[in-house]
Amino acid sequence: MSGLDMSEAVRMLADDKGISVDALLQVLVDALAMAYKRRPGAAAEVDVRINPDTMDMQFIAYDIDEEGNWINERDDTPDAGELGRIAAQTFRQVMNQRIREAERDRKFEEYANREGDIVTGIIQQTDSRYTLLDLGRVEALLPQAEQVPFERPEPGGRVKAYIVEVRKTAKGPQIVVSRTHPGLIKRLFELEVPEIADGIVEIKACAREPGHRTKIAVWSNDPNVDPVGACVGARGGRVRMVVNELRGEKIDIVPFSEDFPDFIAKALSPARVTHVIVSEDGTQADVIVPDQQLSLAIGKEGQNARLAARLTGVRIDIRGESQPIDQGDAEDYAEGEWVENSTTGKMEWHNADGTVVSADEWEQGGAEADAETEAVAEVVADAEVETEIEADAEVADTEIESPTTTEAEGDVADM
Repeated sequence: MSGLDMSEAVRMLADDKGISVDALLQVLVDALAMAYKRRPGAAAEVDVRINPDTMDMQFIAYDIDEEGNWINERDDTPDAGELGRIAAQTFRQVMNQRIREAERDRKFEEYANREGDIVTGIIQQTDSRYTLLDLGRVEALLPQAEQVPFERPEPGGRVKAYIVEVRKTAKGPQIVVSRTHPGLIKRLFELEVPEIADGIVEIKACAREPGHRTKIAVWSNDPNVDPVGACVGARGGRVRMVVNELRGEKIDIVPFSEDFPDFIAKALSPARVTHVIVSEDGTQADVIVPDQQLSLAIGKEGQNARLAARLTGVRIDIRGESQPIDQGDAEDYAEGEWVENSTTGKMEWHNADGTVVSADEWEQGGAEADAETEAVAEVVADAEVETEIEADAEVADTEIESPTTTEAEGDVADM
């Protein structure tokens, strides 16, 4: 094969493997050096040089002294026939190995800077531990903890996922993706809403309970653009596409406000808020709603209030209008938040001190508190009953003594 033919073959191989010609030439140099060292009488070290235009090769051999220095530089270029007879198999093995390594490095570099991006993959296989997605040249790992509860991946189906981590392993890059990350919501809206992609509309905050409900707060940098309307789209077309990708997960879109009480009130939509009182340190808010709106503001199992608290970053205490706040008898609020357990799917209370209380333990504690209250009420009631009985007994004794005194007076009169 002539130099020009070999140069063309290198370019074609580089295009086929998706790596640069320089990287492939370096692979060729490493493979030739390895093959040279396996020939009889080879020098201790060799420097292989290749002209990229003519593909002429030169082998500069060196000896190594006791101090590890390269000495006795000389040209030890074997003829093509000798190199082919001696090291054809070695060259092929090393060449294939180096090409695989170069492909792995290229794939890692392609995805290393894509953490936080959204990708579309085809479901290859799924089990109780993870689901594999085919992204084309590489595969992505969707762990069970990053999957939406009750969502059943079907092999061959297409799904969008959020890249959370890219790891470099001996077998190539390992891409970890998620279907539960709040960033997935933002990226999906960027795909469907051009105003978000262009930076006109921003998603300021996002709170999500995967598979159930999501709240996002949006802001417009252009006073002529309605941020909520831009995200909803004509007849709800834009938000519907996001909901369909999330398999029916409900999405609440609320306008962001720099007025904090107003933002808290809007975060509790669709409930109507009467008044919001924010603490001095800005970490807790008391919200007053009409009595008929109380259950709507709290939501099913506290979901609406919980998402609003995450969206605004403050603890929210919701009261009806018939339950005014008594500043003198203010309650002590527990430091922490409700978090869904990724394994069991049940809610847990995570205290600020690091302790965790399950929902069953929480309910049991409340039941015990109610039992203690009932016990105290029974004791008080029994004490009141005993007091009434004693009072009745004293009255009865008084009534009995009175007639006796009268009879005694009558006897004296008779005398």
